[in-house]
Amino acid sequence: MLRIILAKPDLILTKEETQYDLKYILGNRSVTLDVFGIDSTGKQYDCEVRKADDGADRKRARYHSAAMDVDNLEARGKFKDLPDTFVIFFTENDVFGTGHLIHTVERVDTITGEPFDDGEHIIYVNGAYDDPSDSSDLAKLVHDFRCNQASDMLLPPFANKTRFFKETQEGVDRMCKIMEETVNDTRYREKVGIAVAMLRDGKLSNEDIAKYTGLPLEKINELKANLEDVPA
Repeated sequence: MLRIILAKPDLILTKEETQYDLKYILGNRSVTLDVFGIDSTGKQYDCEVRKADDGADRKRARYHSAAMDVDNLEARGKFKDLPDTFVIFFTENDVFGTGHLIHTVERVDTITGEPFDDGEHIIYVNGAYDDPSDSSDLAKLVHDFRCNQASDMLLPPFANKTRFFKETQEGVDRMCKIMEETVNDTRYREKVGIAVAMLRDGKLSNEDIAKYTGLPLEKINELKANLEDVPA
């Protein structure tokens, strides 16, 4: 998908993680990236699939981009070492209302018109785009995103993957396992949030918090030791 959107057929991811949690990176508003990836050159990617228009707000894209920057810079780190980042919103509707397939957003010097070239890139892909005369791979990708059946898809790699996960027992079993792991991870993060609130309240012992949340006592002790570094 990234190769098609960015028109980089040689792009290779060296890391990929779904539901990448940046909860403790910024202030009060947590950030969980749909899919986070790093390529072989160190560039980083946040891929978001958004059905509701308000979920693709332009300032949300700005916030995601900022969160990735903060996540990448250690204390006393050099700003010049920040990697290039790409925040990609794949939207169900034409949120720009222009009918274009893709919008790429870059900072520019408004006096000279020259690119600011700070390494931040924001991209919107219009999932409602439907032009039968457009034979580009990106147009085909958008078409395939709207398909429920592999037989209706135009791009063989996506059709084959969909067929595997929906029409073979091995694929169905693997998908069920992924869903179970996702649910368990969400529950774990919820338990951590409850434990942090209890620790801040200060009315219960670490042992009682471990008992009520179901988290190991070692985790409660770790959270308490780092409580000052966890945003409220």
